Amino acid sequence: MALDGIVTRAIVHELQAVVGARINKIHQPSPNDIIIQLRSSGGNRRLLLSANPTYPRVQFTEQSFPNPLEAPMFCMLLRKYCESGIIESVTQVGMERIIHFDVRQRDELGDVSLKRLVVELMGRHSNIILLDPVTGIQLEGIHHVTPAISGFRVVMPGFTYTEPPQQHKLDPLNAKKEDFQKAFPSALEENQGPGWLVAAFSGLSPLMAEEIYLRAYGQQESKDEEREPEKLWVAFDRLMTEIREHRYNPVTGENAKGKSIFSAVKLTLIQGEMQTYNSISECMEDYFGEKALRDTVKQKTSDLLRFLQNERNKNIKKMSNLENDLAEADDAERYRIWGELLLPSLHTISKGDRSAELVNYYDEDQKTETIPLDPLLTPSENAQRYFKKYNKFKNSLAVIDEQMEKTKEEISYLEGLLQQLSFATLSDVDEIREELIQQGYLRDRAKKGKKKKKTDRPTLHVYTSSEGIDICVGKNNLQNEYVTNRLAGPNDTWLHTKDIPGSHVVIRSSNFGDTTLNEAAQLAAYFSQAKESSSVPVDCTLIRYVRKPSGAKPGFVIYDHQRTLFVTPDEQLIKRLPTAVKNG
Repeated sequence: MALDGIVTRAIVHELQAVVGARINKIHQPSPNDIIIQLRSSGGNRRLLLSANPTYPRVQFTEQSFPNPLEAPMFCMLLRKYCESGIIESVTQVGMERIIHFDVRQRDELGDVSLKRLVVELMGRHSNIILLDPVTGIQLEGIHHVTPAISGFRVVMPGFTYTEPPQQHKLDPLNAKKEDFQKAFPSALEENQGPGWLVAAFSGLSPLMAEEIYLRAYGQQESKDEEREPEKLWVAFDRLMTEIREHRYNPVTGENAKGKSIFSAVKLTLIQGEMQTYNSISECMEDYFGEKALRDTVKQKTSDLLRFLQNERNKNIKKMSNLENDLAEADDAERYRIWGELLLPSLHTISKGDRSAELVNYYDEDQKTETIPLDPLLTPSENAQRYFKKYNKFKNSLAVIDEQMEKTKEEISYLEGLLQQLSFATLSDVDEIREELIQQGYLRDRAKKGKKKKKTDRPTLHVYTSSEGIDICVGKNNLQNEYVTNRLAGPNDTWLHTKDIPGSHVVIRSSNFGDTTLNEAAQLAAYFSQAKESSSVPVDCTLIRYVRKPSGAKPGFVIYDHQRTLFVTPDEQLIKRLPTAVKNG
């Protein structure tokens, strides 16, 4: 992970802008993330603290996050001890990936109290801990670490806070040339390459160590470091000077192996295009934002995903069985003929015969027909058996056709939900879960008497076209129903991918140009099962020609008077469109 002590130092330097800011609101949109809304003379900012095991970070964010109806315990304690408080200081512990936020607040009695929020950005061991800095007693942690998990440190209310184990490395910002040269020979003996810098100095990631070597020796394959350690020291010292003086230049790009990387300083090892940013928060927002959201949603939807895939597989198997039944039912007429051929020929057949060779009078050529018999039945019982089969299959044909139609609709519905989960936000997932409860697929596990969110006004995703016109996108069936059947006017334009599961898209205007129409079609294609395809067919028509059949599944509509556009989804175009999320 590229989030090392240097990136942490850049974050803390940027966060000095909020020292003195007041904490306005706190909410916890997911088990790993805390959102703090800050108010200061410089304006309002939104701060993200994340203990995500894969993407831990602290940054300013412009993203919208849902605010759960019921706050988790950790969030409620943060509100109690930090809301309306003033941030007194933001500091880094040495060059470690640990940030301290000291918050001063007046309690219910009017007494001033000081609390410390410790954010540990330690990969899968990441945590956010609230404690009393005077006593060192922990009030709560976003992730508990019990004595059974760790014998070194416990993260639970009432226990004294213990810092993560010290690594006893050199401080790279204060390292002297003698310290550097002292550690250098042993590294050569062990043939560690750039890795010795990571082992010797705190806060350096393998990425930074590789960058220092590249700045010192370029792309030369010979072991110049054995002859010229001075070059390595100069490159190291110059980089540390940039960090000491807070001369950051955040960038993202790809290394020689094609792996996406980011850094608080400019990297010479980036191959190809390099993206630069005005702040480390902008850099991390771009690098982590979509990845972290997808990861969080994936965790939250794992049970839904498994359920929907199982239901789809069951229906696919059911469809296969129905097709087999249909093939058998198609033989119904043959069973009638066999029964009628057997009746006048009972005297020529004996019990125990396994077949009978009879002339088929229903055939124009009157060919001989071999009729299989059950040797345990009498000739009369064999004839009756075929008449029963005929009647059974004749009656079942209509039922099979009806069941096949319902099963096809069910498979289409489930595939639509799976597609919606693939680009759902956290609030969208809750609405999909609510829909499955309403449709009877899932049991409502909410406590009795607990108030539930009304779904008559679900989350609304609104994009603004280049011409300044609102384009509403439904990202699940509850949103699709609301956008199409309640929000849109009869002269608004409705778009949807042709015969492909996807979002309902509505242009909220009757007066727009080709640019808006193309952007709306792009949205319809992008938020569909054909996202990765080219020349995706998108139907568009007026809302007045769109209707929902009686008894149809949520999100299902029929329409006419459409024309079809063909577009290739452009992700960069979608990202450039201004967007807003309106909850309820």
